[in-house]
Amino acid sequence: MSAVEIVQVDLADRRYAIHVGAGLLSRAGDALADLVSGRKVAVVADETVATLHLPALTQSLQGVASVVHTLTVPAGESAKSMDGLADLLDRLLALGIDRRTVVVALGGGVTGDLAGFAASIALRGLDFIQLPTTLLAQVDSSVGGKTGVNTRHGKNLIGAFHQPRRVLIDTDVLDTLPRRELLAGYAEVVKYGAIGDLGFFEWLEANGRRLIDGDADARRHAIVASCRAKASVVVADEREMANGPRALLNFGHTFGHALEAMAGYDGTLLHGEGVAAGMVLAARLSARLGPCTGQDAGRLAAHLAAVGLPTELDQIDGRRQWTADQLLDHMTKDKKARDGRIVFVLLDRLGRAVVRDDVDRSTVRTLLDRPQAA
Repeated sequence: MSAVEIVQVDLADRRYAIHVGAGLLSRAGDALADLVSGRKVAVVADETVATLHLPALTQSLQGVASVVHTLTVPAGESAKSMDGLADLLDRLLALGIDRRTVVVALGGGVTGDLAGFAASIALRGLDFIQLPTTLLAQVDSSVGGKTGVNTRHGKNLIGAFHQPRRVLIDTDVLDTLPRRELLAGYAEVVKYGAIGDLGFFEWLEANGRRLIDGDADARRHAIVASCRAKASVVVADEREMANGPRALLNFGHTFGHALEAMAGYDGTLLHGEGVAAGMVLAARLSARLGPCTGQDAGRLAAHLAAVGLPTELDQIDGRRQWTADQLLDHMTKDKKARDGRIVFVLLDRLGRAVVRDDVDRSTVRTLLDRPQAA
């Protein structure tokens, strides 16, 4: 049996563990027995993941749960909508769930956000377990309790903080992940190094290609390091206070979410791709404002480009139809904006980030019009 590494998220009465290891999906019954034994379980999986991994999970859970229901949702960001939420809630209630029912999310960040939000409001709150199947979800969205859906006004504007009872990360499932999805998740891994751990960023510069190419040890190390970084921030700032440490996790996201909104959440731009381009824009903005140097900004862009992530706006489909003012408008509507001021996470240097809400819009507009200018 493969070794399992455990990262604790120490949130007092909401304390939970993140289990990281190979083959955990087929051993989920044993790993979750203390939470699901004798209880109803409703597994929510997207249609693609259900084909690949749902049978192994349900077979394992059936040995301990009283009954295992399975519900599928469409794959892709478009499923994370108010209509998608209403449909999922209706189907959950039709199963005859009760307050002891456990909701299990099997899939990427979209499934986790949608199922987690449904669990937070169904019968005023159900226990929730995350089984993330994408690298992005494993290192970011499955940890920390953020759940929600998108609206035409922006991304994740309706949701709730609802911490999972446990997170099981099976590193083997990454072998079935398309390379583009793997790269999208890798952007979030790089983020942890850029904002708070120069040593980890340097490790990624040396080992990132091994991770992407399938090296199991490199993947496990990066996932555990990322989860530890995320857990420490969540414990310090569970609900993302203004200027709190959790806000630093939004590095690249203010730009990235605007790019996603302009792309229409139609799959032409994945979340991690938007974050990659957004981190480069944020780093270049940091260099223009100081004290971050252009050398640090260039180093971040070079590493992201070297592994195959988009770093320039003209690499994103539809860029010709976007204007700087349109992107600024989306950034103003971002849920992190304060009194109409756009909040940016910027770099003092690689490995150290700060939150700022005093950036002049004309500086941002110039950056968006000429992003590669020194």
